Amino acid sequence: MSDEVLVERRGAVLVVTINRPEVRNALDRAVARRIADAADELDASDDLGAAVLTGAGGVFSAGMDLKAYHLRGEFPTVEGRGLCGISRTPPAKPLIAAVEGWALAGGFELVLACDLVVAGRTARFGLPEVRRSLVATGGGAALLPRRIPRALALEMVLTGDPVDAERAHAMGLVNHVTDEGGALERAVALAERITANGPLAVAASKRVVRESPDWALAEIWDRQAEITAHVFASADAAEGAAAFAQKRDAVWGGPAQ
Repeated sequence: MSDEVLVERRGAVLVVTINRPEVRNALDRAVARRIADAADELDASDDLGAAVLTGAGGVFSAGMDLKAYHLRGEFPTVEGRGLCGISRTPPAKPLIAAVEGWALAGGFELVLACDLVVAGRTARFGLPEVRRSLVATGGGAALLPRRIPRALALEMVLTGDPVDAERAHAMGLVNHVTDEGGALERAVALAERITANGPLAVAASKRVVRESPDWALAEIWDRQAEITAHVFASADAAEGAAAFAQKRDAVWGGPAQ
């Protein structure tokens, strides 16, 4: 992969770092493609259970690279997959954002494409598009109300005002706030707690949580069963019960079962 995006395996956790600190990790087409490739690597590898997405140089991302857009007409999207290849088609496995500094516009929308968020205390989140008579169509306007109360989402979207990490935590957007510089290690530790669990169950659980808000009340149980039946019938389910009974760590077979 290009040096614009660094990819590192830490055991069962894939760490993906946007590495353009000289432009505050602005997102161009190359970065989008590399992040999409990393998401594909995450889902394709039985050795990986979760990923952490972060930015180099104390900044998550200031959003779309406007110079790349002005000079080359580039958008940081992947055809059919949305912003950086993950906003419309997120990976099946959990993805955690580790945020330091600014996550603005497309950078914040990239955070919203992740499942969980860990933020350094000085992190800032914002959707300033309306200040330029633009709309946050990379997921900001549509996805933010699914993460926080509607009135709070409207305030952020309509004013363009940023919020700090503590406010984002109080809103329910951020899972954990760390000291400045500690977001990545806390996010990796959170990912390791996830990867210790049964991979089939983790993937199915994520899918139910993401999809169930769109289900009608009458179809919830049938739709849930369609997604989870194979988990209960798997060797991993039997292994989980046996490990519990024998007071030992489970050894998962994973997706290849």
